[in-house]
Amino acid sequence: MSGSLAGQRILLGITGGIAAYKSPELARRLVERGAEVRAVLTATAAEFVGAASFDAASQCLTGTPMQPDDAESLGQWARLIVVAPATADFIARLAAGRADDLLTGACLASSARVVIAPAMNPLMWSHAATQANLRRMRERGVRWLGPAYGEVAEGEVGVGRMMEPRDIVTALCAGAKEGYVP
Repeated sequence: MSGSLAGQRILLGITGGIAAYKSPELARRLVERGAEVRAVLTATAAEFVGAASFDAASQCLTGTPMQPDDAESLGQWARLIVVAPATADFIARLAAGRADDLLTGACLASSARVVIAPAMNPLMWSHAATQANLRRMRERGVRWLGPAYGEVAEGEVGVGRMMEPRDIVTALCAGAKEGYVP
Protein backbone atom coordinates (compact mmCIF):
# COMPACT_ATOMS: atom_id res chain seq x y z
CA MET A 1 0.00 0.00 0.00
CA SER A 2 1.26 3.43 -0.84
CA GLY A 3 0.68 6.57 1.17
CA SER A 4 0.62 7.29 4.84
CA LEU A 5 -1.63 8.82 7.43
CA ALA A 6 1.13 9.12 10.02
CA GLY A 7 0.31 11.72 12.61
CA GLN A 8 -3.30 12.14 11.51
CA ARG A 9 -5.86 12.33 14.32
CA ILE A 10 -8.95 10.80 12.77
CA LEU A 11 -12.38 10.79 14.35
CA LEU A 12 -14.17 7.82 12.78
CA GLY A 13 -17.93 8.22 12.98
CA ILE A 14 -20.08 5.13 12.56
CA THR A 15 -23.79 5.56 11.89
CA GLY A 16 -26.59 3.03 12.02
CA GLY A 17 -26.49 1.24 8.70
CA ILE A 18 -25.79 -2.42 8.04
CA ALA A 19 -22.43 -1.37 6.56
CA ALA A 20 -21.33 -0.49 10.11
CA TYR A 21 -19.92 -4.02 10.30
CA LYS A 22 -17.09 -2.79 8.01
CA SER A 23 -16.02 -0.03 10.41
CA PRO A 24 -13.74 -2.07 12.70
CA GLU A 25 -11.76 -3.09 9.61
CA LEU A 26 -11.60 0.54 8.51
CA ALA A 27 -10.33 1.60 11.95
CA ARG A 28 -7.69 -1.14 11.86
CA ARG A 29 -6.51 -0.10 8.38
CA LEU A 30 -6.31 3.56 9.42
CA VAL A 31 -4.20 2.64 12.45
CA GLU A 32 -1.95 0.46 10.25
CA ARG A 33 -1.31 3.58 8.13
CA GLY A 34 -0.16 5.50 11.19
CA ALA A 35 -3.32 7.38 12.14
CA GLU A 36 -4.50 7.86 15.69
CA VAL A 37 -8.17 6.86 15.63
CA ARG A 38 -11.06 7.55 17.95
CA ALA A 39 -14.30 5.88 16.90
CA VAL A 40 -17.75 7.20 17.79
CA LEU A 41 -20.76 4.92 17.43
CA THR A 42 -24.19 6.49 17.19
CA ALA A 43 -26.86 4.76 19.26
CA THR A 44 -28.22 3.03 16.15
CA ALA A 45 -24.75 1.98 15.00
CA ALA A 46 -24.30 0.21 18.34
CA GLU A 47 -27.16 -2.10 17.28
CA PHE A 48 -25.02 -3.31 14.36
CA VAL A 49 -21.51 -3.30 15.83
CA GLY A 50 -20.30 -3.03 19.40
CA ALA A 51 -17.41 -1.14 20.92
CA ALA A 52 -15.72 -4.47 21.64
CA SER A 53 -15.32 -4.98 17.87
CA PHE A 54 -12.65 -2.27 17.81
CA ASP A 55 -9.18 -3.25 18.94
CA ALA A 56 -7.23 -1.42 21.59
CA ALA A 57 -5.43 0.64 18.92
CA SER A 58 -8.55 2.73 18.35
CA GLN A 59 -10.48 4.24 21.22
CA CYS A 60 -14.21 3.61 20.78
CA LEU A 61 -16.88 5.83 22.29
CA THR A 62 -20.64 5.55 22.15
CA GLY A 63 -22.66 8.48 20.95
CA THR A 64 -25.21 8.89 23.73
CA PRO A 65 -25.75 10.48 26.11
CA MET A 66 -23.91 13.56 24.89
CA GLN A 67 -22.38 16.27 26.99
CA PRO A 68 -21.53 19.43 25.00
CA ASP A 69 -17.95 19.35 26.31
CA ASP A 70 -17.51 15.82 24.93
CA ALA A 71 -18.44 16.88 21.40
CA GLU A 72 -16.29 20.00 21.57
CA SER A 73 -13.32 18.06 22.89
CA LEU A 74 -13.58 15.42 20.14
CA GLY A 75 -14.17 18.01 17.44
CA GLN A 76 -11.14 20.02 18.47
CA TRP A 77 -8.96 16.90 18.79
CA ALA A 78 -9.70 15.68 15.25
CA ARG A 79 -7.65 16.75 12.25
CA LEU A 80 -9.95 14.72 10.00
CA ILE A 81 -13.47 13.38 10.54
CA VAL A 82 -14.44 10.31 8.53
CA VAL A 83 -18.03 9.06 8.78
CA ALA A 84 -18.39 5.53 7.43
CA PRO A 85 -21.06 4.49 6.91
CA ALA A 86 -22.97 7.73 6.54
CA THR A 87 -26.70 7.03 6.37
CA ALA A 88 -29.27 9.26 4.67
CA ASP A 89 -30.50 10.25 8.13
CA PHE A 90 -27.03 11.31 9.28
CA ILE A 91 -26.47 13.26 6.05
CA ALA A 92 -29.79 15.08 6.54
CA ARG A 93 -29.03 15.91 10.18
CA LEU A 94 -25.53 17.20 9.40
CA ALA A 95 -26.79 19.21 6.41
CA ALA A 96 -29.40 20.80 8.70
CA GLY A 97 -26.71 21.70 11.22
CA ARG A 98 -28.20 19.55 13.97
CA ALA A 99 -26.01 18.52 16.89
CA ASP A 100 -28.25 16.00 18.61
CA ASP A 101 -25.66 13.31 19.32
CA LEU A 102 -21.96 13.04 20.00
CA LEU A 103 -21.03 12.56 16.33
CA THR A 104 -23.00 15.45 14.83
CA GLY A 105 -21.93 17.62 17.76
CA ALA A 106 -18.27 16.82 17.13
CA CYS A 107 -18.67 17.58 13.42
CA LEU A 108 -20.10 21.01 14.20
CA ALA A 109 -17.53 21.73 16.91
CA SER A 110 -14.59 21.08 14.60
CA SER A 111 -12.64 22.92 11.95
CA ALA A 112 -11.41 19.57 10.57
CA ARG A 113 -12.24 18.37 7.09
CA VAL A 114 -15.26 16.04 7.10
CA VAL A 115 -15.30 13.11 4.68
CA ILE A 116 -18.31 10.81 4.49
CA ALA A 117 -18.73 7.37 2.94
CA PRO A 118 -22.45 7.12 2.17
CA ALA A 119 -24.27 3.81 2.48
CA MET A 120 -27.97 3.45 1.75
CA ASN A 121 -30.60 1.99 -0.51
CA PRO A 122 -30.13 3.15 -4.14
CA LEU A 123 -33.52 4.90 -4.12
CA MET A 124 -32.57 6.82 -0.99
CA TRP A 125 -29.24 7.81 -2.57
CA SER A 126 -30.89 9.15 -5.71
CA HIS A 127 -33.75 10.90 -3.88
CA ALA A 128 -33.91 14.66 -4.43
CA ALA A 129 -33.75 15.36 -0.68
CA THR A 130 -30.52 13.38 -0.27
CA GLN A 131 -28.97 15.04 -3.29
CA ALA A 132 -29.97 18.50 -2.00
CA ASN A 133 -28.42 17.68 1.39
CA LEU A 134 -25.20 16.60 -0.33
CA ARG A 135 -25.07 19.85 -2.32
CA ARG A 136 -25.51 21.84 0.90
CA MET A 137 -22.75 19.85 2.58
CA ARG A 138 -20.40 20.27 -0.39
CA GLU A 139 -20.88 24.05 -0.12
CA ARG A 140 -19.69 23.73 3.49
CA GLY A 141 -16.59 21.77 2.51
CA VAL A 142 -17.78 18.24 3.28
CA ARG A 143 -16.51 15.65 0.79
CA TRP A 144 -17.63 12.12 0.15
CA LEU A 145 -16.21 8.86 -1.08
CA GLY A 146 -18.67 6.72 -2.99
CA PRO A 147 -21.10 5.22 -2.74
CA ALA A 148 -20.24 2.28 -4.93
CA TYR A 149 -22.40 0.33 -7.33
CA GLY A 150 -23.37 -3.12 -6.12
CA GLU A 151 -25.80 -5.16 -4.10
CA VAL A 152 -27.05 -3.51 -0.92
CA ALA A 153 -28.51 -5.14 2.19
CA GLU A 154 -32.06 -5.38 0.83
CA GLY A 155 -30.79 -7.33 -2.17
CA GLU A 156 -31.27 -4.44 -4.57
CA VAL A 157 -28.50 -3.55 -6.98
CA GLY A 158 -27.48 0.01 -7.70
CA VAL A 159 -25.47 2.94 -6.39
CA GLY A 160 -25.64 3.04 -2.60
CA ARG A 161 -23.14 0.50 -1.30
CA MET A 162 -20.43 1.84 1.04
CA MET A 163 -16.95 1.75 -0.46
CA GLU A 164 -14.74 -1.01 0.88
CA PRO A 165 -12.47 -0.04 3.80
CA ARG A 166 -9.30 -0.58 1.76
CA ASP A 167 -10.61 1.78 -0.94
CA ILE A 168 -11.55 4.44 1.62
CA VAL A 169 -8.06 4.27 3.14
CA THR A 170 -6.43 4.39 -0.30
CA ALA A 171 -8.44 7.53 -1.14
CA LEU A 172 -7.57 9.17 2.19
CA CYS A 173 -3.87 8.39 1.71
CA ALA A 174 -3.97 9.81 -1.81
CA GLY A 175 -5.63 12.93 -0.44
CA ALA A 176 -3.00 13.26 2.28
CA LYS A 177 -0.25 12.94 -0.34
CA GLU A 178 -1.88 15.68 -2.43
CA GLY A 179 -2.26 17.86 0.64
CA TYR A 180 -6.04 18.18 0.80
CA VAL A 181 -6.40 16.09 3.94
CA PRO A 182 -5.08 18.13 6.89
